[in-house]
Amino acid sequence: MTTLVTVDAVHRAAAAIAGHVLRTPSVDSPGLAALLGRPVALKLEILQMSGCFKPRGIVNKVLSLTEAERARGLLTVTGGNHGIALALIARRMGLQAVIVMPAAAPERSKARVRADGAELIEAPDVTAAFAIADEQRARGLTYLHAYDDPVIVAGHGTVGLEFAADVPDLTDVLVSIGGGALSAGVAVALKAANPAIRVWGVETEGADAMTRALAAGAPVPIRPTSISSTLGAPVVSELTLAHARELLEDVLVVPDAEAVAGTVALAEEARCWTEPAAGCLVPAARTVIARTGGEGRPAARLGLVLCGGNATVEQLAGWRRRFGV
Repeated sequence: MTTLVTVDAVHRAAAAIAGHVLRTPSVDSPGLAALLGRPVALKLEILQMSGCFKPRGIVNKVLSLTEAERARGLLTVTGGNHGIALALIARRMGLQAVIVMPAAAPERSKARVRADGAELIEAPDVTAAFAIADEQRARGLTYLHAYDDPVIVAGHGTVGLEFAADVPDLTDVLVSIGGGALSAGVAVALKAANPAIRVWGVETEGADAMTRALAAGAPVPIRPTSISSTLGAPVVSELTLAHARELLEDVLVVPDAEAVAGTVALAEEARCWTEPAAGCLVPAARTVIARTGGEGRPAARLGLVLCGGNATVEQLAGWRRRFGV
């Protein structure tokens, strides 16, 4: 049996990363509440350093390393946001970093990695990126997995600690899933604060590795095709699968077109600039409302974790044209 991360580990992570990352705000959204017909609170990880939640787990992990491990330099594979965050943190801590990205990763993400002084290696696709990373380990670099690490999960769980403290009457919280570390950590923290809270994972079609793993009972490799490249993990891990199985109400899968429409809704109704990896939460919220708002049940108070905002105006315009949004 895979051991789940404990809320004590999340609290230790919160103490460790304090002062290194931002405590992002949680805000009510009257615009989304009007759109969805339910009260909605937003956890604004789009305001975090690097424009996404990733620094939380990365800082927790880097601080847990020995001096020798840090001195050898850091290595990771990423579809975008994890690499942006690792490059930023490595620069701030005076460490070397090597980032392996698939060629299809956003050009802006590649540029930001280079701007922070990290060595960027491009791979033909995500599968090849992991193979290249294995080769790079021979250089003695210290590998940081984006999600298959309980220390990373605990760091990301601090999002849930803050959300529960800021909005204690949440009934349903929606969290995007790539590799599953964010949803795992957030679910640990929220369920410890209130076992009655329902936590829902959300994926996009073509980046649905967790849904397939839950159906198969084990991690299943996929070839990501979604425009939400930051959700495009080629496979989840036993660690994140175990958390999803034990703590999530369900994992909902949203078409790319609806994720783009949700991104537009967040911009227009909530005044929040996000990427489709967060935009997918809006259509998923409608499903949650339909499932939980039956006769005799109290109305849901929704919480959306806006995981990242690293999309360009040009990207969003292109997606809108492509999907007719």
